[in-house]
Amino acid sequence: MRLVSLKPVSPKSVLSVRSLCLAASLAVLAAPVMLSASVAEAQGRPAARAPAELTVINARTATLTAFEIATTGDQPRLVGKLTKPLAPGKSVKLKLNKPTGCSFFVLARFDDETDNDSESANLCGEKQIRLTD
Repeated sequence: MRLVSLKPVSPKSVLSVRSLCLAASLAVLAAPVMLSASVAEAQGRPAARAPAELTVINARTATLTAFEIATTGDQPRLVGKLTKPLAPGKSVKLKLNKPTGCSFFVLARFDDETDNDSESANLCGEKQIRLTD
């Protein structure tokens, strides 16, 4: 069996081998990205994402004095904040500033000195947050 070819290699064949190797490398690098995007599409639904706006409903008997939503992780970033108190039974639309991911830290503080917080609230697909007793 002969392992070495004695025929001269043309530059055209070297180029085609290099382009095949490059194409294979790109396919391997792009596969995880295409796979994650196609999983949601294959299930017939778009990829989940947090809304740009939430409705906050105060269903408690106390006034909501502070409400904040921030990203989770090592460097949390505030994405939404209540600007004025919200009376019992009232609601307000809260715009979120560039929400990324699905998991958020939510803090609600009331005038009866009650604090509610959630360290990993999943807001993907949610359009409202209802605060109850």
